[in-house]
Amino acid sequence: MPECSHNCETCSQNCQSGAEKTGIAKELPNDFCQVKKVIAVMSGKGGVGKSLVSAMLAVLSQRNGYKSAILDADITGPSIPRAFHLSSGAEVTESGIYPVASKTGIKIMSLNLLLEHESDPAVWRGPIIAGTVTQFWKDVVWGDVDCMYIDMPPGTGDVPLTVFQSLPVDAVIIVTSPQELVSMIVEKAVNMTKMMNVPILGIVENMSYYECPSCHEKHSIFGESGLEETAARFGIDTALKIPIDTRFAAACDKGMIELFENSALDKLADKIHQGL
Repeated sequence: MPECSHNCETCSQNCQSGAEKTGIAKELPNDFCQVKKVIAVMSGKGGVGKSLVSAMLAVLSQRNGYKSAILDADITGPSIPRAFHLSSGAEVTESGIYPVASKTGIKIMSLNLLLEHESDPAVWRGPIIAGTVTQFWKDVVWGDVDCMYIDMPPGTGDVPLTVFQSLPVDAVIIVTSPQELVSMIVEKAVNMTKMMNVPILGIVENMSYYECPSCHEKHSIFGESGLEETAARFGIDTALKIPIDTRFAAACDKGMIELFENSALDKLADKIHQGL
């Protein structure tokens, strides 16, 4: 356990002293659940492919024989059900809410699986949104899960704070893109994880480059990558690049992400599976 900073407002440790001082303690999952590892996938800004990375990592875990799940914490912009072609509602019973399983058995819980129409907006204030995320953890009957991926909303607001304080997050993966502005926003996300004492497992740069299918020359459409420098600056030892690939978007739009083959995240998935 890290050395105590005596700042219980930002600490992620579930100690008795902190719970007494702040009234905040880690929420326990449903009685019918056993989740071995919880990985939060976050980004400093929207539109960088965070949900894509969450989905692909869950797919890779499932392919490698690990029981995986996705908790879609992006309440106002849920996109996970679309990527897996899920539209059927989650079952609500006296014992809890049952997640919807994908074609390969990935357990998924998202607000869109509870709405009558997937286009219905969640016009809610921050505390209600944060409370919903907590309910997705403690009231959903997840069962046995080896790897749970939390698809976080962008930024460092109410929901990320709730997740880090209330859920037993083992590590964080940060998703970014090559623009210079993003490096500053990445720093905000990194600093938040440090404040919450949650380790960063890796950083993924999406839309890093485009490789010409004819000559195989790589083109930096969104500017030269500074991924290695950024990772070194923050002491992150796993930094991966995902190229621009229209097949990614097509797979997500058609709900066929589980059929997509790509090795860009294999190294990160192997790191997540260590110790399971």
